[in-house]
Parts: sequence; structure tokens; C-alpha cells
Amino acid sequence: MVSIQTRRSFLAGSAVAAAGIVRAPRAFAAEPVPETTTIRLMRFPGICWAPQYVAEALLHAEGFTDIRYIDAASSAAVNEAVVQGKADFNLHFAPQWVSVIDGGGAVTVLAGVHVGCFELFGNDRVHGVADLKGKTVGVQALGASDHVFVSVIAAHIGLDPVRDINWVTSRSPRPEELFAQGKIDACLGLPPVPQDLRARHIGQVVVNSAVDRPWSQYFCCMLAGNRAFVRNHPVATKRALRAILKAADLCANDPARAARRLVDGRFTPRYDYSLQTMRDVVYDKWREYDAEDTMRFYALRLHDLGFIKSTPQKIIADGADWRFLNELKRELKA
Repeated sequence: MVSIQTRRSFLAGSAVAAAGIVRAPRAFAAEPVPETTTIRLMRFPGICWAPQYVAEALLHAEGFTDIRYIDAASSAAVNEAVVQGKADFNLHFAPQWVSVIDGGGAVTVLAGVHVGCFELFGNDRVHGVADLKGKTVGVQALGASDHVFVSVIAAHIGLDPVRDINWVTSRSPRPEELFAQGKIDACLGLPPVPQDLRARHIGQVVVNSAVDRPWSQYFCCMLAGNRAFVRNHPVATKRALRAILKAADLCANDPARAARRLVDGRFTPRYDYSLQTMRDVVYDKWREYDAEDTMRFYALRLHDLGFIKSTPQKIIADGADWRFLNELKRELKA
């Protein structure tokens, strides 16, 4: 079920003042006003997309007066909403944006936002990626983010994800529930799933993308916008991106405040898992890491697996625009 929600109460003056990061430097104030004061983002069960959730005060400071969140139950729903213009921007996993662009989807990737949100868990029969051979791995659907990530991880060490892994698809119960019940051997979790599994001492971490190479060297989630919106609203695009990148800094520098905003904004019910997510996910690399390199990395791997047909060069040429990011890197120096 899709719902649209605005929460001006969440942006009370005390919260804005407490943020300490919403005052725009004079150079920003000299910019033109945004071409639209409405911005539509999406709400997803995973909370690693925290920067777009805690950015509301910052978006208001950038001139957006109508900030909407549309519920999405799946990766496919996020892709569809941005492509069709039902949402203006959204964070999503880099391989998902690569696949969307390969399929002709009208999106423009603008920046990498954070690193290290996914973790692969295994039972007592899975201590390393090679142990996935012949085992059952639960995913929400073939082509969903968990399936794509596990396929890329397996292929990286020489496994054939089609022949060597037995995939179990399930949205209800979710794969992590099947894993906790001992019905599958492994699953890939996105926050707050890893935090919950660790707290309950279920399974063991086989791959942690925040620390394990090569995954820790690339963005997992990147911000993209509807292509027509980016083309027709360049001022609004830059202002929205600036707010979300500043929100990523907030997640990195004040995880307790960011976690509280997630709970107060009703994006997640548990403060402890929210705080742990803010500490686990790497939110301070958007200036340092190369967004284009991330798209190239995943495009090469998806192409090798036969998941996409386009070359990395075509993916980047058709679906990326780094102008706004480059400007903001100069303006928002650490």
C-alpha cells in the first residue's frame, strides 16, 4: 500500500536549531531559488538510506516547503517510481541503478552517498563465500538487491551463482526470518537486519561490506533523480543533493542525533538498532570515493554475469551526471 506523508511537526524549530548545520553560507544564499518547492522521496524498510530521511530540516533550509515520502515495499518499486517520475530522487544500491540504466530507465545518478550497508550471514555450514557452493541462499526475488549482491560476491571468487547456489525466493516470510528458523543456509541483510541478527546471536557474518574488500572500496548506495526532473530543475537538484550530502555528514558526525531523528520521524521503531546502523554504515566517504568508479565496478561485474548488456562506458554516459557533485565537493569541504 502506498502512502504519502508530510511531517512539518518533525521539523520543529528546536530540531532545526539543534542540527547546527542548516545555516546556508552566503554563497549558497546567492543561488537562485529552486524551480519547485516540492520534493518527493521514498521510504523503504531498510534504514541505511538515513541521509534522505534525516535531511528534512536541511531540505527546508534549501527552499523546499513540501517534502513527501512515498512508501516502497521492494527494489522494483523504487526503480519504477523514479523512472516514471512518481518520485524525484532516491538513494538506491549501485547495481540497481546500473540495471535500470541498462534497461533504458530515465534516471540520472548524481552521487555516491555511503559505503558498507550490506552483510552476508551464514549458518554453521557457511564460514566463507566459497562455502555457498551447493547451499541454499534466501533472497526476496531474483533480480532484487540481495540476489544481485550475493551473485556478484559469489562470482568474485569464481562461483557460478546460477549453477552453484540454490536460491530460495520469499517476501513473506522474509529471507532473514527463514534464516533464523534454520530453513536456509545464508542470507544477505540490510539494516536493521544485520543489527538484529547479531543482537540475537543468529549465524555469523561472512562478508561485511563496510570492512571487507573490494566491497568496502565502493559506494553501496547512490543518489539518482528522475532524468526529466534533473534536466528541468537544476537548481532544485543541486539544493536537494546538498541537503542529502550534509545529512550524510550528520549521520557520520552525530550518529545519536541521526538515530533519534529516524525514530522520531517514524522511519524505524527501534532506537538501538538505528544508532548501531549509524555507527556501522560508513557515511563519511562521499567526498573521498569516486562515484563513477563505483558504477564502473558494478557494471563490469553485472555485464560479466550477463545481468546487463551495456558496457560500463555506456552506462555512465547514459545515466550519470557529476556536475552537481563536483560543485558541492568544492563548496562543502570537510
